[in-house]
Amino acid sequence: MMALMDGFARIGNNEITILLNDAEKSSDIDPQEAQQTLKIAETALRKNLSASLILLVFIVNAGEGMKFFLVLSPMWDEKLGRERYVNLYEQLAIELPETAHQISSDSWFQVGFVLTTGLNSAYVLGYSGAVMVPLGWVGGVVGLVLATAISLYANTLIAKLHEFGGKRHIRYRDLAGFIYGRKAYSLTWVLQYVNLFLINAGYVILGGQSLKATYILFRDDNAMKLPYFIAMAGFVCGLFAICIPHLSALRIWLGFSTFFSLVYIVVAFAMSLRDGIRAPPRDYGIPGSEISRVFTTIGASASLVFAFNTGMLPEIQATVRQPAVRNMLKALYFQFTIGVLPLYVVVFMGYWAYGNDASPYLLRSVSGPVWVKTFANMAAFLQTVIALHIFASPMYEYLDTEHRIKGSALALKNLSFRIMIRGGYLAVTTFLAAALPFIGDFMSLTGAISTFPLTFILANHMYLVAKRNKLTSLQKLWHWLNVIFFGFMSFAAAIAALRLIATDSKNYRIFADI
Repeated sequence: MMALMDGFARIGNNEITILLNDAEKSSDIDPQEAQQTLKIAETALRKNLSASLILLVFIVNAGEGMKFFLVLSPMWDEKLGRERYVNLYEQLAIELPETAHQISSDSWFQVGFVLTTGLNSAYVLGYSGAVMVPLGWVGGVVGLVLATAISLYANTLIAKLHEFGGKRHIRYRDLAGFIYGRKAYSLTWVLQYVNLFLINAGYVILGGQSLKATYILFRDDNAMKLPYFIAMAGFVCGLFAICIPHLSALRIWLGFSTFFSLVYIVVAFAMSLRDGIRAPPRDYGIPGSEISRVFTTIGASASLVFAFNTGMLPEIQATVRQPAVRNMLKALYFQFTIGVLPLYVVVFMGYWAYGNDASPYLLRSVSGPVWVKTFANMAAFLQTVIALHIFASPMYEYLDTEHRIKGSALALKNLSFRIMIRGGYLAVTTFLAAALPFIGDFMSLTGAISTFPLTFILANHMYLVAKRNKLTSLQKLWHWLNVIFFGFMSFAAAIAALRLIATDSKNYRIFADI
């Protein structure tokens, strides 16, 4: 830790260029003297808005982590204006919490690709069967468009609270705890990690399904069961987790992920189109009795919100460079415009081609050359490995920070820690995935018990509490209506998902080969 002193700064094109002349080690600094200097500098800053450019930077210990203060007194410019100056000061004087992982290191474009990777993961191969079949054409199309719009809205609310109260909230539980208190911190922690655990279990199931689909193309002898392939997928995910220390380290892997996504989406689209042209008329009616339709429709609504939301937006936003809010909004707009198009294309095409016979894993429904289907299945498997790492990263960050794992990723202590802890986490995840390999049920249950509360209920209520003095009565009513509506949907979807799991558990035994 060092204090940087005596230098110059220039502002231009939304960037600050700093030239420093001196620095001092933290061990040589008196904390009390530093605090006094801060007060003097802040007082001078408020009084002096016309002095020449002066820069004062120092860091002090802040209990939970580090505080970074940059006090800047620029040459006064009427065009700059007092309001813009104050906003700049507030943005720079943000408290940074302690973490073992990198923050503020990625461009908004890279963060947009992280979000798009999660959105267009191999899960998209299941939405034709999990969403369109229970809802039909009208319900499915309208539902997907509405889910896109409300998800973008809810995520922007969370993104705007990232620096609320002068502190950067790099974890969802930190934001909830700051607004509500310690109990909310613990409850949000539980909800979030249940959400991410179930998502990761689903990814391991998807990885196993893609490996099994590849195996069947060459040997349909039923000798290898789905749980075996799930175990293989879990092992590969564990190796990847050990090799990639944190979310920002993905970098080039995001490019590979995009390529893999394009492979299975293009193959699924093209082969579904060909099959749909050749096939006789399909049945698009919503299957099942009236009572079962009610439950499947509610369950499909949970799958809809599951498709577009991560439940870990603050953790992803932590990696984006300053200005964190503005750059995160750019990443979200990228995700929900360009990033959402591949999902729409493959989901609608899959349902059009196969109707009610659309498989929960679309590549099992398509027909075509073996080598093309093999390529697509393996691309889906590899993309699943990368996507799982994104959704497991909050757990990894918590464990690494708690045990103070810092420094070189190849250090013996750090490497052995990742092998034991991350390997153990994924071993438990893989065991659950192999025991209950019902991918559609996982999507519904995850959406019900965690995605609804985290993304919609908490987002609206936190924004309501944080901005209560700035909202009109109509805006407050709007947020309350959202809280009540999504609270009801969460409860109903949880019942529907549990009913689906109970039904499937009767039809299939533990470690079923489905």
